[in-house]
Amino acid sequence: MTTVSVVTPSGKGGADVELPAEIFGAKVNIPLIHQVVVAQEAAARQGTHATKTRGMVRGGGKKPYRQKGTGRARQGSLRAPQYAGGGTVHGPVPRSYEQHTPKKMKAAALRGALSDRTSHGRLAVVSAFVEGDEPSTKEALTVLRTAVGAAEARLPRPVLVVVHGDDQLTRKSLRNIPRVRVLTSGQLNTYDVLASDHVVFTQAALAEFVARTGGGELVTVAKPAKAAKAAKPAAEPASGTEEPEARPAGAKAAAGDAGEPDAKPARPARAKAAAGDAGEPGARPARPARAKAAAGDAGEPDAKPATSRARKPAAASATEPADDTAAGQARPAVKKRSSGASRKPASGGGAEQKEEQE
Repeated sequence: MTTVSVVTPSGKGGADVELPAEIFGAKVNIPLIHQVVVAQEAAARQGTHATKTRGMVRGGGKKPYRQKGTGRARQGSLRAPQYAGGGTVHGPVPRSYEQHTPKKMKAAALRGALSDRTSHGRLAVVSAFVEGDEPSTKEALTVLRTAVGAAEARLPRPVLVVVHGDDQLTRKSLRNIPRVRVLTSGQLNTYDVLASDHVVFTQAALAEFVARTGGGELVTVAKPAKAAKAAKPAAEPASGTEEPEARPAGAKAAAGDAGEPDAKPARPARAKAAAGDAGEPGARPARPARAKAAAGDAGEPDAKPATSRARKPAAASATEPADDTAAGQARPAVKKRSSGASRKPASGGGAEQKEEQE
């Protein structure tokens, strides 16, 4: 269901109107609308057109010349169709162009046209065009421009205004404005809706049209803006009094949490525990065992055990600099590993073994 705001002459105090979906939200059937519009235009034709045949034209009673002897074609009258001033052959005759269209088809086409204007935002509702008992074209045009959304002094596109049958004040106020067509709710039709870019209902005409077409009573909804204005004064004092007290409390709590002496020592304790685990000689027995096994396979019995022993005191020296003996034993082991001296004897030992095998 679509809701439309009601425009008032003063521009304030308008309500919202709910448009029935059965009328303003129906399916748009373009072929049906075309058929109904063609029938409506055909019914508007007078059908009084007529022409005169050669028997109805004045004159031409005498034969223009003799039948034979002239060498020309025989002629019987100067009012024949081939002569200027002669009669017309098979000309139009008075007739009626009216087409029979069922009432349900007309109603369905009108609902489709109104639904199309509603879906494109080109349908508006006005409570009244003039305040008072005297017609005023200036006031009515101002309200109409507001409802249509036109900023210019003159309306750029045609507008259809639907009024109540007894609303003579609005009809007199709008009848002289160019590009404005005023109809009563009983005269509303598909062609006029399609010929206008905007359709503007008065609130009384919309209620009458909805009741006549079977849409029930028109539902008017109050705007929710009033409730929002009432809620603002209640929210302002609460934000003005409680916010200054709440912010220092939160800041103090955050400062107290950050400055606690018991929270930060947890990190060095973890570091010491990790360093103690790394420096313990019996913490990682798997790595030296693997290194010894690898050294036995490669033929290096003395080089790699030294590196595995050097790793443990190196980790301990990073966290416990007081142990001078462990640091002194770790330095030559690291130098031997970086210089690659342990690797050269391994390659040389492999060459000696090859000579012995030979």
